[in-house]
Amino acid sequence: MKLKAENLHLHYGGHVALDDVNFELNGNNIIGLLGKNGAGKTSLLSLIASYREPTSGLITVDGEEPFENAKVMQQIAFLYDKDYSDESDKIGEMLEGIARYRPNFDKEYAESLINLFKLDREKQIKKFSKGMKSALNVVIGLASRAPITLLDEVYLGMDAHLREAFYKELLEEQQRFPRMFILSTHLVSEMDYLFDEVIIIDKGTVLLHEEIDTFLAKGVTITGESELVDQFVGSKQQLNVQKLGNTKSVMVYGGLTEDEYENARRLRLEISHASLHELFVHLTKEDM
Repeated sequence: MKLKAENLHLHYGGHVALDDVNFELNGNNIIGLLGKNGAGKTSLLSLIASYREPTSGLITVDGEEPFENAKVMQQIAFLYDKDYSDESDKIGEMLEGIARYRPNFDKEYAESLINLFKLDREKQIKKFSKGMKSALNVVIGLASRAPITLLDEVYLGMDAHLREAFYKELLEEQQRFPRMFILSTHLVSEMDYLFDEVIIIDKGTVLLHEEIDTFLAKGVTITGESELVDQFVGSKQQLNVQKLGNTKSVMVYGGLTEDEYENARRLRLEISHASLHELFVHLTKEDM
């Protein structure tokens, strides 16, 4: 499916949540949606899922607007940190209700996920722990098998073992039934291996949208004798600088040419690639 945002704005009250957002997503990829608290991640996902209407601009799915469009909305699943404190149903009853509105919902797969996450079928959902409620969201999101699946920090409350089970199952499910996943997260270093593409949103605007390998190739750290590092870096965009004695380490953004790699070896400089977490943190710093 193709998901496209054009000149997208969202204002409420005196707050600008999204400001001229543009991107296009195609095919069955896992996209990491990254941003600090308040950057606009949840606002963007809520527009894609038609939970609200944009102030201006356009979102289309295969050329159709999803808002109040039942045919398109059935193809999008949006799971988030939902308040289940009033939910007296048990998990089987809830999933029966969801299946009626989700044409691709797989009950057998949902049962296997309930077993995987060891969810109590006899307990009311409102009595689930925080981690179990998060696991329930994962069950709904994966078993719905919607062509566009939006997961907004659904891991909240999960311990490390549950999160690892979720990541493993997500990758296996993507092999079985490929579709477009958009994962909003703060756990960048923990989830980076899941992503095919990354969108970084900052202060309501899209800072970048790239394939993960292309993006990671642009972040390079050069370490060595201070004077030689300064000579090598020149006018390149510097994201971070650290110095200890006469040794200096500079993270630059934009990548290096083969000639530059050769020059670094000649100068005996150490070259390493920045992680997704490092690039995210330094590209979204307040003083950038």
